[in-house]
Amino acid sequence: MMLAHAPVPAVRVGFARELRRQSPGTSQVSRSTTSGQGQVFAELLRYWEVESPHVIGHDYGGAVALRAHLVQHASYASLALVDVVALAPWGSDFFRLVREHADTFGALPAAVHEGVVRAYVAGASHTGLTNGKADMIVAPWLGPDGQQGFYRQIAQADQAYADEIESRYPELGSPVLIVWGREDAWIPIDRAHRLAAPIPGSRLEVIDTVGHLVQLDQPVALATTLHDWLSRQHPAAGTSR
Repeated sequence: MMLAHAPVPAVRVGFARELRRQSPGTSQVSRSTTSGQGQVFAELLRYWEVESPHVIGHDYGGAVALRAHLVQHASYASLALVDVVALAPWGSDFFRLVREHADTFGALPAAVHEGVVRAYVAGASHTGLTNGKADMIVAPWLGPDGQQGFYRQIAQADQAYADEIESRYPELGSPVLIVWGREDAWIPIDRAHRLAAPIPGSRLEVIDTVGHLVQLDQPVALATTLHDWLSRQHPAAGTSR
């Protein structure tokens, strides 16, 4: 998730994955859900005293940003949603299988687990990932903690948290941009049109020949689209880094 705000540089917020990797016995477990992370994000904005930022959310980050706005009343100057988790049904057949058998997958031999994660991640790209990019994505989910965290974060991804707010998407008061990879195999393009339909004044941009990991498949096309969007929302936002 990315924030771009006129008085300060853009800030990359990396709390989502770290919260999802908390052990069940920690005090953070209630905040490892989409609902909990929406609350954390709203609280983080208040703690930073960031008022009405420009927010960009990808995948799970989109669900978090939507809940922070609609449930926790976080105020945004604009919201860009990139291949986001926002509409039913959630996840692939593999995703649903893991949710039903998370403990079994958590017990896989390390080498088998790594093969599973690499195959899963590869499906998110349409153009194909370089070894370096694949390693970057896979590395946090290896080792005993990473393996348990990988399956746990899937098990904790409950579609109910999006179902609760889907009927409220017409209430989104900030300007909304929806960006989607045309070849997204994880969250198909039809969701982009379904998401845009009920949001007043929303703008939909489809990027060709890219999959779910649009920021890796076509980083320049995505950056150009977002720069144009932010520049239109606030001239200073286009100069944030």
